[in-house]
Amino acid sequence: MVDGALPVTGKVGAEVSAEQAKELAAVSVLNALAAVKSVVGDLDRIVRVVKVVGFVAFAPDFTGQPGVVNGASELLGKVLGNNSVHGRSAVGVAVLPLDAPVEIEVQVEVRDHEPSGNSPSRPW
Repeated sequence: MVDGALPVTGKVGAEVSAEQAKELAAVSVLNALAAVKSVVGDLDRIVRVVKVVGFVAFAPDFTGQPGVVNGASELLGKVLGNNSVHGRSAVGVAVLPLDAPVEIEVQVEVRDHEPSGNSPSRPW
């Protein structure tokens, strides 16, 4: 979403190019990081990215799902550096909600903000 709306709809390999979809994956990660920040208060609390799952709605002959999800992984690398190394899945699907071409799920581990240091970090 950008300003509350999907900037592009349709299937990757048909109405949406692979390059557009890769850019949308990066936008999805920005939204995910904003959601993390709204919960934990500061992105500096991210210890590591545990896993990224990218869902790509695709035309029948499109086989570049991993390349699309690279947009998410590459942006995480730019923002979080070494903390961005993660496991990843790229899943092709028939359709996504609102006819979105791409959806990204991000799991992160964050440092507990308690000063005692007795509480372990938790995945969010």
